[in-house]
Amino acid sequence: MKVYEVHFLFEDPNIQPVTVKAVEGESILEVALENNIELTHNCGGVCACTTCHVYIEEGMENLSDMSEREENYVDRAINPRLESRLACQSQIYGNVTVKIPDQSIIIGH
Repeated sequence: MKVYEVHFLFEDPNIQPVTVKAVEGESILEVALENNIELTHNCGGVCACTTCHVYIEEGMENLSDMSEREENYVDRAINPRLESRLACQSQIYGNVTVKIPDQSIIIGH
């Protein structure tokens, strides 16, 4: 069982960065929830919405490949970028740095 570091950064300036451990194959969403990091996930993590949208600041190559379905949802997210992923679909296979968008603008929050 391999363990990696996930560095969480936040658009909300009131939240300090956090570094946590992740077991290989866990999703970014699972790691966030296990560590009490607020990350909205209205569909329950089944790739049916965009509320767990995050930005990968470093380590995109250390995540599972993006499926066509995920790509379609990312395109609908608030402020998508080239480094956008859905946290529920991003399995970890190395160290990554993730920026969580401001959760106060997410519908259903």
